Amino acid sequence: MSQFGYALRELSAAQKSAKGVSLYSRYVNRPAGRILAAAGYQLKLTPNQVTLISAAVTFAGVVLIATLKPSPAAALGIVAALALGFALDSADGQLARLTGAGSAAGEWLDHVVDCAKMLAVHMAVLLAFYRHFGFSDPVFLLLPVAFQFAAVMVFFGGILTDQLKRAERLRNGAGRPAAAPVSTLRAVALLPVDYGVFCAAFLLFGSRDLFVAAYCALLAAHLLFMVAFLVKWYRELSGPVR
Repeated sequence: MSQFGYALRELSAAQKSAKGVSLYSRYVNRPAGRILAAAGYQLKLTPNQVTLISAAVTFAGVVLIATLKPSPAAALGIVAALALGFALDSADGQLARLTGAGSAAGEWLDHVVDCAKMLAVHMAVLLAFYRHFGFSDPVFLLLPVAFQFAAVMVFFGGILTDQLKRAERLRNGAGRPAAAPVSTLRAVALLPVDYGVFCAAFLLFGSRDLFVAAYCALLAAHLLFMVAFLVKWYRELSGPVR
């Protein structure tokens, strides 16, 4: 069996829990990341190298958003770069589990790169609004700022909550919590705040009105989920950590 086939088989048998994961990540991004991780294994790439490739591909998409005039061709290029960058973001973790090469430094690099992507993509949208969509009204230019705020709050809040729960379990000598059942309804409900769905919204980048409508809809979802998640995480940390 080839190294690629071996890696793909091992990765297929060792997937993370689907709890708290949207349908896009479960059925599109993770399988794509699995293929890319197997390719990385065959090429003898390290997880950190895959993380940096993910960053380079994503930032190529960011540059396209900020510089290209909106068009169907530009939209396809942007979506391809952002979606591939997101799949590679899944691949680095899968490769780390496969090779046993995971480390605190690697996890740190992955999270820092993820945060940089979120900040950059919305700054690029702001530039596109101003340069190519003709928006000079501060109300429109504040939309990417608000989206950036909500996305980073959800990302950072989730990461911090997981770390604090892990630390609390270690202090109490508790093991890993039992795996909760996977909810299809929750997986559907999480689609509006899935980064992959956000990437797909750029398919509408060729039409100002359609893209702005989709962007605003996803912004509203992020703001609502941000409030709900922050309340949920605070309550979880206020009680016994399981």
